[in-house]
Amino acid sequence: MSILKTTTLAAMLLAAGALGALAQGTGSEGYFQLYNDTENNVLIGFYTNDGSGWSQNWIEGAEIHPGEDGRAEFTADTGACEQTFSAGWLGSDDSEVIDDPISINICDASNVYLGDNEISFD
Repeated sequence: MSILKTTTLAAMLLAAGALGALAQGTGSEGYFQLYNDTENNVLIGFYTNDGSGWSQNWIEGAEIHPGEDGRAEFTADTGACEQTFSAGWLGSDDSEVIDDPISINICDASNVYLGDNEISFD
C-alpha cells in the first residue's frame, strides 16, 4: 500500500465515530493491522458492532487490494474488548458484498486477516 493510501486510511479510521466503542491499548500498542489475504477481492468496507449497532464504514472511500494492508488505530480510552466486525468487498457490479460477522476480542488482536470466505485474527 502506498504511503498516501496508508496515511489516508489511518486518518479515516481515526476520524470514524465507531472508535469511541473501542479501548485504548488494543492489539499490542493501540492499533491493529488489516490484511487483505484474498486472491482477487478488494476490501472497501470495515464495520464494527459493540452491541449498540453497526458502525459507519471505517474505510469509506479507501480500497485495500489483494496483498495490501492498512492500520486501524484507536483513540478512545474506554470501551468493550468484545466486538463483532464484518468486512465489505467490492462486487462485480460495483456494489458492496458484506461478509458474515465474526466476534473478536479487539484487546487481544494485533492482526486481522481477511481471506476468501474467512476472517481470522491473532
